[in-house]
Parts: sequence; structure tokens; C-alpha cells
Amino acid sequence: MKKVRRVLLSTGFMNGMASVMAVIVGLIAGFIILLVSNSAQSLSGFSTILTGGFSSMFNLGQVLYYSTPLILTGLSVGFAGKTGLFNIGASGQFTSGMYASILAALKLSFLPGPLLCIAALLAGVLAGALWGMIPGMLKALRNVHEVIACIMLNYIGMYLVNYLIPITGVYDQLKNMTKRVPTSAELPKLGLSTLFSTKAGQGVSTSSVGSGIVIAILVCVVIYILLEKTKFGYELKSCGFNREAARYAGINENRGIIMSMVIAGALSGLGGALIALGGAGRGVTVVEMLAPEGFQGIPVALLGLFNPIGIMFSGFLIAYLTQSGFLLQKLAFAPEIIEIIVAVIIYFSALALLLKGVIQFFIREKKEAPPKIEDDPAPGGKTPTEGGDV
Repeated sequence: MKKVRRVLLSTGFMNGMASVMAVIVGLIAGFIILLVSNSAQSLSGFSTILTGGFSSMFNLGQVLYYSTPLILTGLSVGFAGKTGLFNIGASGQFTSGMYASILAALKLSFLPGPLLCIAALLAGVLAGALWGMIPGMLKALRNVHEVIACIMLNYIGMYLVNYLIPITGVYDQLKNMTKRVPTSAELPKLGLSTLFSTKAGQGVSTSSVGSGIVIAILVCVVIYILLEKTKFGYELKSCGFNREAARYAGINENRGIIMSMVIAGALSGLGGALIALGGAGRGVTVVEMLAPEGFQGIPVALLGLFNPIGIMFSGFLIAYLTQSGFLLQKLAFAPEIIEIIVAVIIYFSALALLLKGVIQFFIREKKEAPPKIEDDPAPGGKTPTEGGDV
């Protein structure tokens, strides 16, 4: 029993239970909304939310496809959060990485297929890292708050990419977006798109999933090892836990801040590159709107409690709910219902500390009060103060 209690009171179990409780509360809130909006279809709608992603191989493949950028932008926010920084600039880093990978794929098309794909991926990673380095340097050298710098750079990145797309020759005027990358630059499918396909009438619905999800999962494992098993990761986390103590221990604080934001930006840039090279025809649209994938990474990181493995599962969950939301529209429900459910889940995830306290209250064993020790009577049955003795 003591071992079971020790597991139940461990930090990892508490973190997991807090996230599970947040998801349950969010789903309950979603069911209430379905019940109020259309009581006749509420049970069918709730069933669609719970099982829609597993209803066919195609839908499951789409869940994996949508989760790819969410996992990487969530990792970006979570990695910075582990080091005491709030990377709200994942949107700008994602957009710059997506544009750079498309530009490299189109301008370096003379390279053989594998080299072209690798070069385009590296271009996206480097662009994201550069866009993350700027707020990191401002924070380290001028103590500019990273949130302010990242918000500014989100809009700078969006407008800069919109400006560069037409003048760099990668603009498709008919679609108002970047041209499609060459087939030789696309990521290999590894047979996943065929595996996650469903027969529909006379044809076959093939999902957009490819090797991008495999890369995202591998990156989660690498980031976990980096943070938990290496000296470099320990130094970065030390700067986040207690900057003064880290400085006293001889850790270069400025270097840690810059490297943290560089790696965070590289992860978001990789997410943009995987979408651009995924073979689904995605590109950067010339509109005055920030990339939603960057902001969706924030709730993914919060739900995963900034743990790389937790972020991977929370990315799957948010993508699953997103795909279920598409199917929910067949029952005449508004797609915003899914956004409300996700918002409620994230709201309660932000209250993870409170939820963990509630769980601990019900699980923790009450400590027994130490036995009261009474003074032994003096010889003869008298206490030392009886009989006039002092």
C-alpha cells in the first residue's frame, strides 16, 4: 500500500490526473452546450466528439496530420517554459520557417530529391531559429520582456513574409499563396497515406498524413532526453527555476536565454517546414492574419504541463477534437463548439496546481499525531514538584 500511495502522490501522477480532470470537465461543458443548442441531437453530437476521430482510417490519418504542427509548436512553447520563458512568438517562427522551406524547395530544385528535401527542412529550422533568437537576445542583453518582443515579431514576420513572397518569385497569384513545392522536395509518405485511407463510393479518400508525424514524435523524444538527461538541459532549466542561483553556480545566464529561444524557434520553424513539405498542397497565404498553429501550441503546452511527452499526447488530443469538430457539422452543430471545449480544457489546465491540490487532499494519508509523552512520576509516586521539592 505504501508503494501505491507513493505513486499516487508522485508529481508525475498528479500532473497526469490534473490534465485528465481538465479534459473531463471540458467534455462535460461541451455536452451541456450541445444539450442547450440542440437537445434532440446532443447525444449523437457528443458521441461524434468522442469517437469521430476513430470512425474511419481516413479520419484517424487526418488526426495524425493535424497533430504534427501542434506538437512542434507546443514543444516550442513548452521548451521555453521549462527554462522560465514564455514563447508567445511561435506563430511568427512557424510562418518564417514555412516560407523559408518553400523558398529553398523552389530555388534549389536542381538538387536531387533527398538532398532537396533535407535542404528545405534545414532552411525552415534555421529561419525559425533566427526568428526566435531575436527576442532571446533582446531579453538577455537588454532585459526586454520576451512576451512583448515575441508579439511584435509575430506581426513583423507575417508582414515581412507577405512582402517577400511576390518579390522572390514564389507567388501563385491565382491562389494568393506560395507556389506548391516540387514533388521531389516533399517528405516521403512511408505508406502512411495509403494505410490511413477509406473507400468512399467509387473512389478512395486518402489522408494527408506522412512522415512528418514520425519526425514530430522523434523530436519529442529528443527534447525530453535533452531536458532531462543532459548537462545542457539541466543548465537551461536551472536558469528558469532560479536565475540568481544559476548565476552563482557559474552558469552563463545570457547564453541560456538565447539558446532556449533559438531552440524554441527552431522547433516552430520545423513545424512550418513539415506542413509545407507534407505533400498536401499547403502554403503560406498572403493575408493579414497570424498563423493559428502558433497560438494553438500554447494550449497544447499548457495541457501537457510543459513536458515533451505530455505535449505529444495533448497535441494528439487537440487534433482529435479538431477532426471531430469537422464531423460534428454534419449534425448541424456550429464548429465553434469544439473551440469552446478546447478553451474550457485549457482554462482548467491552467489551474493545474489547484487541481493537483484537490487530488492530493483526497489521496494523501493523514499524518498521525505523535504520541503524547507524560512525565514519569518521581520515586514514591510523587512528581518532582510535590512535597516542596523544586
